Amino acid sequence: MLSMKRLLLLATAICVLGGTSHAQPADKEMPKGFDQVRSGIATGKLDSISYPSKTVGTTRKALVYTPPGYSKKTKYPVLYLLHGIGGDEKEWLKGGNPQVILDNLYAENKLQPMIVVMPNGRAMKDDRAVGNVFDKDKVEAFATFEKDLLTDLIPFVEKKYPTLTDREHRAIAGLSMGGGQSLNFGLGNLDKFAWVGGFSSAPNTKTPQELVPNPVDAKQKLKLLWISCGDADGLITFSKRTHDYLYQNSVPHIYYVEAGGHDFKVWKNGLYMFSQFLFKPVDNSSLTKYSVLGTPAATNIRNAKYPQILPDNRVVFRVKAPDAQKVQVDLGKKYDMVKDTAGFWTATTDSISRGFHYYSVLIDGVAVVDPASETFYGMGRQASGIEIPDKDGAFYAMKDVPHGDIRIKRYLSKAANSWREMYVYTPPGYDKSTNKYPVLYLLHGGGEDQRGWATQGKTDMILDNLIAEGKAKPMIIAMLDGNVSAGGLAGFNENVLKAFENELKLAAIPFVESNFRVETDAKNRALAGLSMGGLQTLYAGIKNTNLFSNLGVFSSGWFANNPKLTDPQYAFMKDNASTINSNLQHLWISMGGKEDIAYQNCQLMMKKFDELGVKYSYSEYAGGHTWPVWRHDLFQFSQVLFN
Repeated sequence: MLSMKRLLLLATAICVLGGTSHAQPADKEMPKGFDQVRSGIATGKLDSISYPSKTVGTTRKALVYTPPGYSKKTKYPVLYLLHGIGGDEKEWLKGGNPQVILDNLYAENKLQPMIVVMPNGRAMKDDRAVGNVFDKDKVEAFATFEKDLLTDLIPFVEKKYPTLTDREHRAIAGLSMGGGQSLNFGLGNLDKFAWVGGFSSAPNTKTPQELVPNPVDAKQKLKLLWISCGDADGLITFSKRTHDYLYQNSVPHIYYVEAGGHDFKVWKNGLYMFSQFLFKPVDNSSLTKYSVLGTPAATNIRNAKYPQILPDNRVVFRVKAPDAQKVQVDLGKKYDMVKDTAGFWTATTDSISRGFHYYSVLIDGVAVVDPASETFYGMGRQASGIEIPDKDGAFYAMKDVPHGDIRIKRYLSKAANSWREMYVYTPPGYDKSTNKYPVLYLLHGGGEDQRGWATQGKTDMILDNLIAEGKAKPMIIAMLDGNVSAGGLAGFNENVLKAFENELKLAAIPFVESNFRVETDAKNRALAGLSMGGLQTLYAGIKNTNLFSNLGVFSSGWFANNPKLTDPQYAFMKDNASTINSNLQHLWISMGGKEDIAYQNCQLMMKKFDELGVKYSYSEYAGGHTWPVWRHDLFQFSQVLFN
């Protein structure tokens, strides 16, 4: 039996919330015709109000929608709905039929009863949408509206109407210029608004760092942050940059992309979706599911819409192959694609892990590159690649800092008796300086080549950002081609590793030291590599600590099942442990966690190092045998070099 007190609390909750379900929207877009008047349903009421504005020094107008069954005995939450730069308080009414959309939502029991206020966001005495709407004074008036909204309009509405006046029962949203206002005012006043929505937000939107300077505070105070835009809208970059920042800082939000431009089709859908979330419990774990379209991958060729990355990091692939019988996407896991009547094949993957991934399109069993994607040399051939957003990837993001260069250099190798190629990173200011720089020789993995660290590895971005922050010394990085053979043999045998050692000592290092302004002593040289390149670093580096002061071994280790290879190396290390320890500033070993395919070999190797008394440092960064791990390895390793 419920107590009388609990019964009263329950009755109050039902009254305030209208007795509707708290389930989040099942739809992902507004059904066709939902903005048309239905007969036989209860409807809300539209009123025009005038309120005194001390901010502007005049009386201003707004439209107010009250829901079906409105009663002055019930207190309601409020949504403030803002227009665009060329509109006024009637723009939503003329172009969006908001009252019809809301009436239809109420009829289907999908909405909490609320009051919706549509003000004029141009806070100036002559606030009509006439003349040049981009005049400086008119644009500035949209910023002035923040004061008018907070000090004049909201107090007037809360005095005239029965409203709930706490932040958790107050929302703000808008289209275009009003979308920018909503993000600016809402996120800038989280003590006033807990629900914020920007539809196709315009260039007036503040930078993400200004909008959300304290992500932790935003996470605690926001009930829902909604950002939506049409995929063909030229202003989508303002929405995306905000989404990217929120994603990196783990601020829950909905990033909703749909087919469309800068128009009311998109904005009506924004109101339809956003309003259904308002003033109900929100399941943050489901927010990434609410998007019709994804964002084109950063690795797509210019103007290619697919592959698209959805907010939950599922990927939508689309390929045209009208004559094919079977098409798949191979991302390690194979996904069957479905063909439409126009000959396009489409598939949506599971959520894909962060960072860079190689993939192929299988057309009737033949692996080909995706014509919509950039290609990368990996897997021993040209392959497509896709970059999945990484919350921890800010260290390799393009930033407004001085940038170095990557130079492609060809040289005649006396060791290999052939022309070879290396990619060389020179730090910012190299050409204007007379300084000599330390050098890191950096090696790729199996199936890749000298391009790997420059393209897949983001070497230049990582170093540019670190140098700008004073966290790494300016250095030159020579990214070598580790693919060598010995007597026609390749792989990981002693002769091939010896051939690489000769290439490094007799060709690569002399070429760098003859063609770049570099220091030529051991304390200013480092060697590092991933996977196969880590094995080459172990072989050539440990034997030549008179040439290198730092060694980096990423996702690698001596093969435990190859004693013919390891036994001589361990014997050498046993005999030279004190020399190795004294010569090396760092023997830096890292793994991509237990899921890294080299993990067990590395553990056995380090146990052996412990027995031999060889000093090293060890680091783990979860992610397996993948580029996100190796980018992070370079990020960490380069900070300890040459100090």
